[in-house]
Amino acid sequence: MKISAGFYILLTSAVLVALVVMVFLKVSFAYMLYTTVFGQVLLIIMVYKILTDNYHTSKTFEDWYQDKPRKKD
Repeated sequence: MKISAGFYILLTSAVLVALVVMVFLKVSFAYMLYTTVFGQVLLIIMVYKILTDNYHTSKTFEDWYQDKPRKKD
């Protein structure tokens, strides 16, 4: 089973939000340091997975933005 790029986005976001909560709760520096390093490694993995994802679309620059399509003349 292939893990989607969205999973890596959610995992990385969750780890970095957990880090912010740890800073707010004044957790030990060692835990925050290891979480920061782990989050940075996850960030690199996430970027790699997104860039190498086999995603294709039929949209082109002629279609403009999906949420605000340009009127075709």
